[in-house]
This record gives sequence, C-alpha cells and structure tokens, in this order.
Amino acid sequence: MRIIGGAYRGKKLFSPQSNAVRPTSDRARESLFNILNSKLSQPWNNYSLLDVFAGTGAFGLEALSRGAADVGLVDVDTKSLEKNVALFPKEIGKIKIYRQNALSLPKAPKQYNLLFMDAPYNKNLSSPALESLAKQQWLLSQTLCLVEVEKTETLDIPPQYQFLEERIYGLAKVVFLTYRG
Repeated sequence: MRIIGGAYRGKKLFSPQSNAVRPTSDRARESLFNILNSKLSQPWNNYSLLDVFAGTGAFGLEALSRGAADVGLVDVDTKSLEKNVALFPKEIGKIKIYRQNALSLPKAPKQYNLLFMDAPYNKNLSSPALESLAKQQWLLSQTLCLVEVEKTETLDIPPQYQFLEERIYGLAKVVFLTYRG
C-alpha cells in the first residue's frame, strides 16, 4: 500500500494487521482521485476531507498528499491509521483522528466539505452512518460524498443526500452523492 499522487507520491503505508480492515485498492483509489480531480470545482486546498470507517487512513492521507486543507479520520479502532499518520510528521496539524462509532457520532467539532466512507461490506452500516453525519452536522451543504460498498450491496440513500452516479471497481461499488443539508 502506498500514496499514489501528490507531494508524498510513492510513500509506503503500513498495511492492516487485521483481516477486519479492508483498504480500498491502490488502483481503485487512483481511479477515484482521477474522478475527484474532474468533479471538484476548486483546488484541493479548499477541501476538508472526512474519511469515515478510515481503517488505515490511506484515502485521507492520499487527499492530504494531493493538497487537501485538512483531513478527519473516523474509526472505532484507530491503531492502523495512527501508525500511518505517524509517517506524516510535517502534516500532523492537518490531521484529526476521531475514535468514534460512525453510527452514533457526537455533535461535529468541525464541518467537512468532502466525504469518503468505506464501511465493512454487507453489514448495513453506510446508511445509518450517513444519517449520523447529517444529524450531528459533520458535513457542509453540497458536500460531495463517495460511499464504497460491495458491488451487489444495496445502499439505502437517506433523504438528506442526492444520488449522482455509481462506479464499479472489482468487488467494490462507489456511490457518489451530494449532501443537501
């Protein structure tokens, strides 16, 4: 596992020690960032990315490498992502780790304008997490949301979000939404 683009391109990351963590593949991550580069209306330094079910933190750290203003990493088990965050000592002020259950988040300490969510597959966690993010005001209005699920998994989209499109990458399906909060 490595950073694919930006200032830290090629930097190796620690792979998860547990089978419970399933990082987005380098190839899929690269494709998603190519799509983001075409969809985002402003430069990366105008975006604060929230990575929910962050696992290793690879997606958030990739965004940071590409110039994101800051990143928030949410997970109940932060061991894997803490090891990877430690590899970025110059960026530590731009990284916030939230050791939280995404289904019962507290009131947002900060709002984000870009979301990536990659919950464990087929456990019906994505929709309740999207609801929790909306209820606790973690996202700014018009936030672009990328939600990764298993390709045959159905994502029930909460009413606060608008479907844009979906893409398939191997076993993964990424659903693009806009938060209308």
